[in-house]
Order: sequence, then structure tokens, then C-alpha cells
Amino acid sequence: MGDAERSGHSADTAAVPGGRASRLVRIGTLAGGVAGSMLAEGARQLAQGKRPRIADLLLTPANARRVADQLAQLRGAAMKVGQLLSMDAGDLLPPHLGDILARLRADAQAMPMSQLVSVLDANWGKGWDRHFRRFSFTPVAAASIGQVHLAETRDGRRLAIKVQYPGIRRSIDSDIDNVASLLRVSGLLPSGLDVAPLLREAKRQLHAEADYLGEGVWLGRYAGLLADAPEFMLPEVHAELTTGSVLAMSCMGGAPVESLLHAPQAERDRVAGLLFRLLFREIFEFQLIQTDANFANYRYDCVSRRVILLDFGATRAYPPVIVDAYRRLLAGAIVDDRQAMGAAASAIGYFRADIGERQRQLVLDVFQQACEPLRHAGAYDFGNSNLPARMRDAGLALGTDRDSWHTPPADALFLHRKAGGLYLLAASLKARVDVGALFRPYASPQAPP
Repeated sequence: MGDAERSGHSADTAAVPGGRASRLVRIGTLAGGVAGSMLAEGARQLAQGKRPRIADLLLTPANARRVADQLAQLRGAAMKVGQLLSMDAGDLLPPHLGDILARLRADAQAMPMSQLVSVLDANWGKGWDRHFRRFSFTPVAAASIGQVHLAETRDGRRLAIKVQYPGIRRSIDSDIDNVASLLRVSGLLPSGLDVAPLLREAKRQLHAEADYLGEGVWLGRYAGLLADAPEFMLPEVHAELTTGSVLAMSCMGGAPVESLLHAPQAERDRVAGLLFRLLFREIFEFQLIQTDANFANYRYDCVSRRVILLDFGATRAYPPVIVDAYRRLLAGAIVDDRQAMGAAASAIGYFRADIGERQRQLVLDVFQQACEPLRHAGAYDFGNSNLPARMRDAGLALGTDRDSWHTPPADALFLHRKAGGLYLLAASLKARVDVGALFRPYASPQAPP
């Protein structure tokens, strides 16, 4: 790489299939493997004197594992479908499939160095090493869209370089269609579940996440919105090295937010409280939400005691009518006003036009349960709560009622993802947060002071 210092060591890598043909072959091979596994399982059950059911042959842990592993190797849109299904439709999936697809939220192999260099050559031109004193070829993170490398510029600035996998952007639509078809025909999705709205939104969202110039714009906008919040730190975009497929940012350092589990209770409570306060500001003040609550998107600077916010590719703007409906939904849930909750949920789009009253009440029951931390007097103890398990059971009960199956609008699904992620983070930190007090300034239509 010229006179710039290389750093890094061998990592677990796998080339990203770039062409449509090679990606389609992967999916075709996967379909064949699912079918072969189905035949083998059927033969085994027949040999034991059992009469196998088609659904049981398809919904085996081996098939689910095969699907998850192949999606992880394809990365990009194919992997993201698994991530979205595991988070947004997880309550309706067979338990073993949901568990294995959940691995995709953190699992991805890095691309080999030769492929990485080709991407950087295409975006920065030959001789791009002139910009750097050091560039580490070993990624510090690898996910569904790209991987992150650390570097130091000639003038001493430490950068985090996010490099997109080759071919990801042009494969998004076909990958999502192919994988959705595979999951449907293989029986790995309930036949009555309408995932078409989710898949349409997944395409839109993935195209946005694959636009690193657009992510840089969101990052700058968030920095402005949080200028009055010194408790947060955000990276700065290094514009000279940023393209649609490479995002260069200041390296923020810090420790994984999960490491705070060993911090004093008061500090864990403070950090979780900051993130819930930020969520309410996003919804009701900014009307702009970074919807990906992956733990890796939060870090903590132990010296300054500031929370570091990363990854703004999944940022969504929310229309005022939806924001007001969520305000009314939460306010109604706090005082158990089912009529107000129902009206607000209808405005958001949670109910089908032909939904029956029993199904309507089941959905409102789930909302009421999800708002338990807001109704609680004082600090809610997430560490000692079984709310996630109860929410899962409620979702399963709702999912088994075919008359209730309905895919909520995309705005709702992505907000669920953000709120659910914060609940899980607060639980993992065993934090205690007065969520009701944080929401109170937003409970009325007037803007907060």
C-alpha cells in the first residue's frame, strides 16, 4: 500500500458475492439444501413408523440454521431481511427460526483484503494510501451493509472508515424478493402473515442505509439537534474521503455500552435515562428517529461520562400526525383510557378495516403492557422485570389468532425496533429509570418547555 503503514492480522473473512447470478446461485443452492433436508427428515420419520407432516419437515432447526448461515454469507439485503424478520416479525416465527435469525443482528464475516482494496481503489482512486499514516486492514466491526476500519491521516487525525460491501446497493431489491420467496415457499414463514408492506419498506430502508453520503447528512443534522445536549458525543464526517460507498468519520473510541454493567447503579441508571430521554426528544421534538437500537450503536466515554452515538443510516423522519397519535396513545395507556388508545392506534394504522372488537382489544392489551414502565410510579426496575417475556408471550398469543394478523405501518415497525432495543439495553444494564417522568413533559399537545 505504498509508504503508509499497514496494520492488522488475518480475520475470519469471506468474499461477498457481487453479481446477481452468483447471488441467485447461492439462494438456489440454499433452496435445494432445504428441500434435501426435508426429504432426509421425512425418510427418518417414516423409518420410525411416523407419518410426517410437511410443515414439520420444513420447520426443522437444521433448515432454519441453513437459511441463517447463507443469509450471513450473502450479507446486504439478504442478511437484512433476516434481521428485520427476527426483530419485527419475531413473535410470529417458530421459536427455533426466531432464535437462529436473531444471530444475524450481530453476525457477519468480513470481506477479504483483496476485495476491500478493490472497493477503496474504486472509490478513492489508485494511490489512496497517500492520505494515511496508518490504515488497518482488519475491520473492527462487520455487519450486513459494510465493515469498519481504523485509520490515521497524514496530519494525525484518527478516523473510522465504513466501507460498503461491493454490489450490495444493486442487489437490494432482487435479494429481498428472492429471500422472501424462499422463506415463504420453504414454510419458514406463516402462510397467513402478510409481509409485503415490510418487504417494500425494507427495500426503501436498505437503499437509504446504503447511501453513505445520505448518512453523513443525517449525522450532521443530528449533531445540530443535539448541540444543546453535551452529554452526547457524535462523530464528525471527514468529507474529503466520503463517497456513496465509503463513510469516513472521526474515531470516537469509548467502551461498549454493555460494559457499564459493572459500573455503579447510579451511573447505569443515568445512561439508560439519557437514552430514554433522547428517544422522547426524537419522537416529540425532532420528529426524526435513529431507528436502529443495536447495542453496538452506543458507546460510553468513561472519562467525560458522555454517551457516544453511532450509525445514522436507519434514520427516519416522522410526520406530525403520527407523532401526535403516539403522544395520545402513550398518554391514554398511562391512565388506561382504552377509547383514547384505540383512536390513536387507528390513526397510526394498527388496525385492519375489518378487525373485530375482540382482536382490537387484544392489540390494545399489548400496548397497555408495553407501556408498563410509563405507568409505574417512580423508577422502573428493568433488571428485575419480566416484561420482555410477557411481551413475547402476548405477541405469540396475538400471532396465533389469524384474525389478528396484520402488519403495522413501517413507521410503527421501526419505532417498535428502537423502543424494544432500549428496553433490552436497560434490562441488560439492570437500570432503573423513571420513564413516566421523562414522558410527562410531552403528554399534552403543547410543546415541552
